[in-house]
Amino acid sequence: MNIAIGNDHAGVAYKQAIITALQAQGHQVLNCGTDTPESVDYPDFGHAVARAIEEGKAQVGIVICGSGNGIAMTVNKHASIRCALCWTKEIAALARAHNDANVVSIPARFTAIEQAVAIVETFLATPFEGGRHQKRVCKI
Repeated sequence: MNIAIGNDHAGVAYKQAIITALQAQGHQVLNCGTDTPESVDYPDFGHAVARAIEEGKAQVGIVICGSGNGIAMTVNKHASIRCALCWTKEIAALARAHNDANVVSIPARFTAIEQAVAIVETFLATPFEGGRHQKRVCKI
């Protein structure tokens, strides 16, 4: 699977750990984030992830910032994006199964790196259930 990942300065170490795990599983990862801890503006990286999905360069995306909120708001400005802020594996599973989320947002300042990797793995492994959830997704 092709996956776009973007982050601000709070998510550099998280992104590196997630990329390592994803590549070990055979995924292709498009790095749309910063690689340095210097302060940057998260919208620049969130928009890059959303555009990668819109342009067909990636099927899903991962975004990371301090709270996960700002970057999630950014990618959700794009009509084809359904981004879910996830701080547990259970929330990630529901975001995929019930909401057909195509981007997961990780709050770096509120999760451990190992937890973030597990959230991403759950997000990617969980299929959309469709059925009664499809009509709700269509209303989004």
